[in-house]
Amino acid sequence: MRARTRSKRIEHWRTFTSFTGGLRELRDWLLACAVTTVAMESTGNYWVNCYDLLEEAGIEVCLVNARHVKGVPGKKTDVCDAQWLQQLHAAGLLKKSFRPAQDVLRLRYLVRHRDSLVRENAGHVHRIQKVLTEMNLKLHHVFSDIDGVSGRAIITAILAGERDPKVLAALRDGRCRSCEADILAALEGNYRPEYLFVLGQLQTQWDEIRRHLANLDEEIAGLVGGIGPAAAPTAEPTPRPGRKRKQTGKNAIALDFRKEGCRYYGVDLLEIDGIGSGVLTALMSEIGPRDNLLESFGSADRFCAWLGVCPCNQISGGKVLRSGTRKTRNRLAEAFRLVAFGLEKAKCRMGEYCRRMKGRLGKAEGITATAHKLARVIHAMIANGRSYDESKAFRSNPGVEKKRLKTLKTLAAKQGFQLVPIQSVRMS
Repeated sequence: MRARTRSKRIEHWRTFTSFTGGLRELRDWLLACAVTTVAMESTGNYWVNCYDLLEEAGIEVCLVNARHVKGVPGKKTDVCDAQWLQQLHAAGLLKKSFRPAQDVLRLRYLVRHRDSLVRENAGHVHRIQKVLTEMNLKLHHVFSDIDGVSGRAIITAILAGERDPKVLAALRDGRCRSCEADILAALEGNYRPEYLFVLGQLQTQWDEIRRHLANLDEEIAGLVGGIGPAAAPTAEPTPRPGRKRKQTGKNAIALDFRKEGCRYYGVDLLEIDGIGSGVLTALMSEIGPRDNLLESFGSADRFCAWLGVCPCNQISGGKVLRSGTRKTRNRLAEAFRLVAFGLEKAKCRMGEYCRRMKGRLGKAEGITATAHKLARVIHAMIANGRSYDESKAFRSNPGVEKKRLKTLKTLAAKQGFQLVPIQSVRMS
């Protein structure tokens, strides 16, 4: 690790190790040189300890995207990189990357770890299904998921030594819709010892991960309760009339998202069509409560630019070189895109918007455009403190209405018709 300071046209640079002792020497050296702000690249996760140590010492750290400073003049070395960063930072040409508060960082770390465990658990379920297929047990044909209530009970009984299909079929949940004949046929399998041994190991690993997830949920719930305003909303949030209450998925965190979301942001974001526990979890863990969001992203444009869901136009000499969205990996943007993907057949204004954007721009671009719309609606609700209103979120633009009317008149004229306003017809 190399650092460089500059005072009275005298340049100083030293090399430090990345061990904890080396980072402390770097901090003490910067404080001895009366340095108040530093710039560093965000490469991998090697910068995290250095960032936290300098921030605790009261030094303002400007975390820079490595893509923004890749144009280093001359030869490419670590010393040249440090000197180039210092020159750009001294001139005020570096843009600080977003990093949430320390309490939100702890929540984000646990939520991201939980996501990795959920993906790992899904891999175990796939391997269990593979073993069941090799045993010719067609559980996935008669049950909606093999890790449900019926599937878990039957697999546990099989590992305990039960082989009678009628006894195993009696363990199914009462909500199962498959007929008994199909279930009995699906439970006649080939119980070879090696298959049962592997199935037992996978089942044990699956149960262990579920226990870890339960412990994580308790820890996350404690952290969520300690972040944000202490005062709860005066009125209990109620869903819109005539709208079904969202069902919480089996992999969701055991938390009252409607109540905590209202406490974090002052509005009920679950009233937006498609928004569920996944988006709220990503928003609360990646950014934090309302004050943190508005402090870092004062406008919807900045919020959408950070998400990477808005066009990043590159124009030179009046010619558009590139107009697509920039490539970035953002967990909150991925959550918005998943919501947009699920709105394809939704009977609401947001679903109509998603289908219209897909027809105009294409499937991938339409999903990104819908994610952009969702981000702007959420930012507006949080900034203004107003509930979700479809009429305001999708209010027509006078310019767009004028263009539509012109298109209708052109199409009518081509077919030999003439458009007449309804009011003039009634008056006549």
